[in-house]
This record gives sequence, structure tokens and C-alpha cells, in this order.
Amino acid sequence: MKKNKPIEHKFTFLPGAFGLALLLWIFVVAENEFTLVLDLPIEARNLNVQKAHKKEVPPYASVRLRGTGRDLFKSFLLKNFAGFKLVLDLEGISQEYEFNLNEYFEKYPQKVVLPLNYNVSFVEVIYPNRINISLDEYSSKMVPILSNFHVKPAPGYTIITKPDITPSEIEVAGPKKELALINHIETIYDTITGITTKYDGSIELTSLGRLIEYSKNFVTISVDVQIISERIISDIPVGVINIPKNFRVFASPQTVSLTVLGGVKRISELFPNDIKVIVDFKNWDRLIQFYEPKVIIPEDILDWRDISPKNLEIAVARELE
Repeated sequence: MKKNKPIEHKFTFLPGAFGLALLLWIFVVAENEFTLVLDLPIEARNLNVQKAHKKEVPPYASVRLRGTGRDLFKSFLLKNFAGFKLVLDLEGISQEYEFNLNEYFEKYPQKVVLPLNYNVSFVEVIYPNRINISLDEYSSKMVPILSNFHVKPAPGYTIITKPDITPSEIEVAGPKKELALINHIETIYDTITGITTKYDGSIELTSLGRLIEYSKNFVTISVDVQIISERIISDIPVGVINIPKNFRVFASPQTVSLTVLGGVKRISELFPNDIKVIVDFKNWDRLIQFYEPKVIIPEDILDWRDISPKNLEIAVARELE
């Protein structure tokens, strides 16, 4: 028995057949004239260097063009590469001006840029029919970069420092009123996982719209990632804080040792004086013999343990006046 083909197979050829039929039809009637609406880019020229746009100029306008079928089809396919555009001349505008586009291009037809070898002509602007130009004083300033870049090291590894951003600040420029509201620029959100070595790369800055210009659109980011290890640090001095006047106070013993946990290279560079071991004299009581010290380690060290000795004595003597 002959089997019928699945329904979806019967219709897969339809879009391609329709496109081919359309193409053939255009060339058959190629010598006939038609009109076609295309979106053409708008270019605002001759802005005073001391001025900036308060609001964005529409990037495109829908324009009706007239030409033969062949020329319109060619224009439709290549309009983004052939140099089609509408030009608005901003020379002489100090604060605000409204362009009635059809009146403007009727008065200045040379402002409608259509490549000569395309043999199409301008008919009218469909949308928008008006464009309001509003200007402000041009200004610039330096602002810091805030990172939205996150690194998740592989198991057994740790981040030694926060992401280092270069440059740490950039220059932003644009309308003075808008610029007053900008205190920083952020990077785009990005996360990298499973890192086992130092990472160096670039990241894009988030855009604040076409009105605000950046001196750089990318910054570089560096993150130090190291394998986790441990090390015993000895001869760490013990300090006593909040000692009253006319008292001599010292801890016994005066040094301790402990184990630190962190990046293997980072802890290899650690010195005893980089770790703070302190006893607060405010907790002193003549009836209490031993005191547990407080340990403060650098921020880029993961943890500490196994302090020896665990408890210290405090020797107190009053100075003679």
C-alpha cells in the first residue's frame, strides 16, 4: 500500500516557492513604476560643538520612494549599504527647533540622499512627519566604574582580591542636565565559573543611551585566583589595647602561632605582623587569670585556626608618679 507523506512535508516547500514567485514577478513587471516605503536613517549634522541633544533624534524615518520594480527591489535589499539617508542641518539652532520633514525636504531636496545608480525618487516622509530638536549645553566629567562581573572559582580555589578594573574611571560627555544625574557607570552583568588561574579580560560598559558618550566602551578586568592551601605562622606579636594611663600591661606569652587558610601564593607572602592578635584590657579582672585573644586576619585570607596558646595571661603594674 502506498503511504501518504506527512502533512508537514507537503507544505515545507511553500515559503520557498512563494519567495521565488515573488522574485520572478518583480522582474516580469520590472519596467513598471511602483512606490515602496523604506526605513531610511536620519543624520543630524552641524551640531554646535558647545551643544548636545537633550533627547534622542529618531534613528530612522519611514519614507515613500518611487521607481521601477527592479530598482525598488534593489533598494530594499541594499539600503543599509548604499548610503541612503535623510540629513537634518542643525547649524544655527541654539536651543529648540521643530522640523516639518516634508516641508523641509521639499525646500532642500538635496538633503534626501539617494544613490544615483538606484534610479529611485523621493515622494514623502510617512513617519514621523515632525522631529523636535532640543539642545542643552555640552558638558563632560570623570565618573568611576562599578563592576557587575562575578567569578566563581573551581572547588579548592579562591579569589585573592576583588576584580581590578582598568581604567577605574572614564570620561562621560553629553547634555549638562543629563550628566548631572550620572555618578557612575556600570559594566554589563557577566559571570565566569570554574576558574583555576588568574583571569584577565575585557568587559563592555552598559549604555545610557545615544545622548551620553563614553571615552571608552570597554574596560579590562583582572582577578587573581589561587589554589587553597594552609600555612603555620609563628611569632605573631600580641598587643593589648585600651590600656589606662599610668598602667604597664603586657601579655604572656608575647607571641603566638596559628594556621592560616588561603591562596597558596598569598599565604606564602604573609608576615607575622600582617596578623593582629589583641587582648582588650577592658575585659581585665584581677580574679581572672587567662584571656582569649581576638585574631584579625587580612581580608584576602580565608580563615585561621589552631592558635597556640589559646589563652593568655595579662600582667598589670601601676607606674609610680
